[in-house]
Amino acid sequence: MMSATSSSAKSRPLPFVEEVQITGHIIDSLILPKVLDLITAGGGSFKIKKITIGHSRSDPSFALVEVRAASVEALRQILGQIGDHGAVPTALQDCQLTAADIPGAFPEGFYSSTNQRTEVRLGGQWVEVASQEMDCGVAVDLELRTARCVAMSDVVAGTQFVIGHGGVRVFPPELLAERQPFEFMGSSVSTEKPKGVAIRQIAHELFKNRQGGGKTLLVGGPAIVHTGSGEHLCRLIRGGYVDRLFAGNALAAHDIEQALFGTSLGVHLDRGDLAEAGHEHHLRAINRMRRIGGIRKAVESGVLRSGIFYECVRNDVDFLLAGSIRDDGPLGEVITDVLEAQRQMRDRIEGITFCLMIATTLHSIAVGNLLPAWVTVVCVDINPSTVIKLSDRGSFQTIGLVTDVEPFLRALVSELEALERTA
Repeated sequence: MMSATSSSAKSRPLPFVEEVQITGHIIDSLILPKVLDLITAGGGSFKIKKITIGHSRSDPSFALVEVRAASVEALRQILGQIGDHGAVPTALQDCQLTAADIPGAFPEGFYSSTNQRTEVRLGGQWVEVASQEMDCGVAVDLELRTARCVAMSDVVAGTQFVIGHGGVRVFPPELLAERQPFEFMGSSVSTEKPKGVAIRQIAHELFKNRQGGGKTLLVGGPAIVHTGSGEHLCRLIRGGYVDRLFAGNALAAHDIEQALFGTSLGVHLDRGDLAEAGHEHHLRAINRMRRIGGIRKAVESGVLRSGIFYECVRNDVDFLLAGSIRDDGPLGEVITDVLEAQRQMRDRIEGITFCLMIATTLHSIAVGNLLPAWVTVVCVDINPSTVIKLSDRGSFQTIGLVTDVEPFLRALVSELEALERTA
């Protein structure tokens, strides 16, 4: 049983005090214990002055907590940490603002954003922060009374930014309520969970997302092609289950290589043997696309007649290819400026409600950093560390499934087709 007062408060009352309130599903989502742990870990103490616990799963709870610290600076640091978990001071104040003095850098003491829904207080009123994203600053337009997340590289001198945590409140997702369809899977990563049940749940969410007018982003790696899973993804695209596709040069290059030469990395996928001079095929595929003028022109001219990116063009699926230092070619559509790739990704994730990440560590982490916490994320990878890295970096809404790509996509397509037959 948790005590209402921390032991340090009983032994030595600390002089600097602030009251905070926490509301929502703070018990079953473990938000309240997390807040209390952060207070004591920061050298402070707490006293729960009032608590009301919801009687049913859908009822919110409320806690009024007195926070004490040995100095103003220690109290400020504690309030900043627990503020990211929804603990809001009861003594309301407007947020502090400071203008950026140089381009490409925030003012000192800037508020560092999370991926959770956030509001800032302007002129006595709470204003929702737009373009929510982790690891950004919050820019404020006082004339328009708006606030939005801005990446460090996009800072313009003279822009007003929020300083500190005062006048900022965060609304952590109520995890159990939002994850009910995936409750069996939980947030842990395991190779021993029954895959069939998990894939069936993912199929239900994808189907519901499409039926409800939601938008699905697929983030894919070249293993989709290498494992012979390309046709499964093509069926998802034709079925309207993919609205946008993010990848790197490799997925597109090897998809087009297979369409033109029947190989992936020079290997015949149907036979498993290496084609003569097959190691050249991916480069010849890239070169042909560059000579024609791009993937879309290759489809329109009839040169490219099958594959994932053929289906993207034919089914009006928007795709974005972000490059890396190791790319061959690359394809003409590949964005080689990483900051520009980030900017375009930010623009194109607008309206995304479901994200399926398949067999790509770096692109999954990159996109996870950009997504707000309320977007459902499913990460499928043969390597458990991919999902672990996503969660460790703050994309805690990620559901992980450790399995090979081909059996996952084959089963997912089968489950979706079964749902369509019974709809």
